Amino acid sequence: MTTKYRDIPTTDPNGNQRSYQNNSNSDEDGMYSSGGEPSGSSEENDEDDLSEEQDSSNRFEDEIMIGNYKTISLRGDGYGGGGHYRSLGEASGADNGIQSHNYEPDESEVWRAHVAQVHFQNRGQWWTTGKTRSLKKWVLTFAVGVVQALVATVCNLASRNLTKQKFEHVYDLLNPAEATATASSSEDLTTTSMAEDDLFQSGDDVTANVEAESASGGYIQSAFVAYVLYQVIFAAISSLFVWFEPVSAGSGIPEIKCYLNGIDLPRVVDVKTLFCKVVGVTFSVAAGLPVGKEGPMVHSGSVVAASISQGGLPACPGNGADKSFSRFSDFRNDREKRDFVACGAAAGVAAAFGAPIGGVLFSLEEGASYWSTKLTWRAFFCAMTTLATLFWIRNVDTMWGQANVDKLFSFGEFNSLTGEDSNFSIWELSLFVVIGCLGGLIGAVFNATNEHLTIWRMKHVNHSKLRRFLEVVAVSFLVSLVAFLMPVLWGRCTDLPTDMQDWSNQEKSLVEHLVPFRCEPGKEYNEVASLIFTEPDIAIKQLFHFREAGADDVSTFSSGALFMFFIPYIMLATLTYGIAVPSGLFVPSLLSGAAFGRLFGHLLHKLDHTSGTFADSGTYALMGAAAVLGGMARMTISLTVILLEATGDMQYVLPLMLTLMAARFTGNVFNEGLYDIHIHLKHIPFLEPDVPSVAERNEIVAGQVMSTEVKCLRPVERAGVVYDLLRSCSHGTFPIVDTASGGTLYGTASRYMLCTLLQRRAFGSPDVLDDYHDQGHDLGPRRLSPLVQWDTIEKAYPNYPTVDDIEMRDQDRDGWLDLRPYANTAPYTVNETASIQRTYRLFRTLGLRFLCVVNHNNQVVGIITRKDLLPEALTDSLLRGRNAHTLDDEEDEDHHHIM
Repeated sequence: MTTKYRDIPTTDPNGNQRSYQNNSNSDEDGMYSSGGEPSGSSEENDEDDLSEEQDSSNRFEDEIMIGNYKTISLRGDGYGGGGHYRSLGEASGADNGIQSHNYEPDESEVWRAHVAQVHFQNRGQWWTTGKTRSLKKWVLTFAVGVVQALVATVCNLASRNLTKQKFEHVYDLLNPAEATATASSSEDLTTTSMAEDDLFQSGDDVTANVEAESASGGYIQSAFVAYVLYQVIFAAISSLFVWFEPVSAGSGIPEIKCYLNGIDLPRVVDVKTLFCKVVGVTFSVAAGLPVGKEGPMVHSGSVVAASISQGGLPACPGNGADKSFSRFSDFRNDREKRDFVACGAAAGVAAAFGAPIGGVLFSLEEGASYWSTKLTWRAFFCAMTTLATLFWIRNVDTMWGQANVDKLFSFGEFNSLTGEDSNFSIWELSLFVVIGCLGGLIGAVFNATNEHLTIWRMKHVNHSKLRRFLEVVAVSFLVSLVAFLMPVLWGRCTDLPTDMQDWSNQEKSLVEHLVPFRCEPGKEYNEVASLIFTEPDIAIKQLFHFREAGADDVSTFSSGALFMFFIPYIMLATLTYGIAVPSGLFVPSLLSGAAFGRLFGHLLHKLDHTSGTFADSGTYALMGAAAVLGGMARMTISLTVILLEATGDMQYVLPLMLTLMAARFTGNVFNEGLYDIHIHLKHIPFLEPDVPSVAERNEIVAGQVMSTEVKCLRPVERAGVVYDLLRSCSHGTFPIVDTASGGTLYGTASRYMLCTLLQRRAFGSPDVLDDYHDQGHDLGPRRLSPLVQWDTIEKAYPNYPTVDDIEMRDQDRDGWLDLRPYANTAPYTVNETASIQRTYRLFRTLGLRFLCVVNHNNQVVGIITRKDLLPEALTDSLLRGRNAHTLDDEEDEDHHHIM
């Protein structure tokens, strides 16, 4: 291990007081090992003192040179060969601007004084500070739920309006005679609700006596041009927001998973990201791309929670991060912010699917790596508030009287088609398992293909914003071309269902949304166009709810139409996911899976000659949607509950569970879930719940994986030494070593704390230790520099000062900085002989940012960060240890031959 210390009075191993003076003319002056030995002392005493330290602690080896510093290399006492050396440019946790969260407070003297002051204020009080804090927490959680519901409502209304205007214009160009007839009778039409508006309306509001030739005339070219322009322009606008904030691209779920795993990704929960995400996904959905709003809703809910919990807009430039510290000081830390983000993720799922319980389980299963019972209640309350707000908004037209049940379930209301019996037979559960296996296989192919596309994008596209923008334009044009050509190539008109006496109002309303693309309105519709030229939510409901179970039922979607829609759509979804637009994965997976499942059920009915042996095709469509989405995302518990809440029918509990488990098992045979794949492709140090398999198969100890390039400080340091150390590396934490006791671990000092102290000039005069030098006394409890309170240090969260904000003058460099009041004197440590399994569990369970590795003398021999616990790092440590033993054997053999 490489340690660095500077000028401080210390004792030798015999307990005699020694002091060293800083020599500014020497580059090597003031450098100390963990035993307190100065490398810049006189040459006569250097060798004797160094030998004494080697005899007493058996820790020091050869001197090495790094830059202008002369340092002492420490070894690992035979366990792992001393770990690995990381250069200054590879600072722990700082690569690519990625840092880890700090969920544990620094238990320093100033922190203890702050806690004691709070306890003193609460003495004899009924309404304590803790009760006030709890009330604020619940109020903020309620605000998160309400605001997220409003964000989702605005996003849905905006995207539906844009989509409606686009298709209405294209429809007018495609059917000019009908548009004229509609305009002439527009005064007699009444305004319908937003949910009942369709883009290619074919109900009573159009004239049924318009000749079919006018619809299939020579206007298809102008309609195609207008359609492509709308699609490309909307997609380009969406991509511009990603240009403005690149973090807003994609669904955001992988980033939120990483954030809740303890990784502080830059700008993930910034307000600017929220704005770009919501507006961008509005235009990307309106652009007709195979994307959804559900994933971005999870991201937006997390950003809303992070912003509200921090007292406003902490991420906006110039906003002043400390303006609300007095009101929200209890929540201005990584731990509370993490819990609020978990609640926001649950609210996002509740806003997207109307599934509050599924949102809580999603946040637990896919999001948060650290969970508690209290957090479960808060997430449930937040999701409940979101659903209540949405339900309140959707029923404004009824003056909050009796609500329409259809507005409660996002997938429509599922009912039993045969009275009290289920819609499926028990023996069909095996068929649902088969659908799950096929869905897992489809998901594995989807993930593998998208992974290769993402790797290609990272090499050739993602390094340039212009290329990413042009890719969006090209993909949008391709999607528009395929989407317009598919109904044209289908070229077949199907008669609308006429005998609908036994149909529910929900099914009758869905019939009105069937699209008469180049067909006679009011009598015919185009099957493929009805799945493309409509909102994805409507298409999913059509696939779920149109009856098709026997000879007496009408086949609304034929096998050929379902196949012609499924193959191109899922291929386009594979291509689209990963381009520079905000996009979700849920809707494309559900829609393509519903088409696949309905096709599966339709083929079963064909084999059975439509005698009604099998369940209706809507049931198979639901199983197919669950199978494909489960095969891509590999979710089980949360997805089961989300689908149950979205359908409102408990008869599908067991079928959905079996389908999702089969999809997960099948998909895991080939690869990981898509979110995990993208996390690994971005080289984010994500810690999985289980210990990596390489650690289970091999005996690895902490001394093998630790980083030995550790920068250490002493309890009292010169300001110039601390400033130079901060300038020379980007480490987030520095161990403090007590040189008076043989180099044992005294505590740790965080980077932001050191920067804050230097910026506030919290250091004493250079001659404050002269009396102690002359009299030969120990430092004692006396403070040697001005004291900065804990709340003063923490009020700058999260925008702590950096080393660039420090103005270090020459006369200040010799000032003494007393770190003892601010040092975390109770850091988490692990012995270098500890197994990697115990080290991994300790690190991940507590959500640590670092872990000091010590020997049996409590001397620091290394440090472990989350990057040292990744499977790749563990494999490298194992190979490095084997190579070291191989080299040792070769040296011993050569020495034997020489002898």
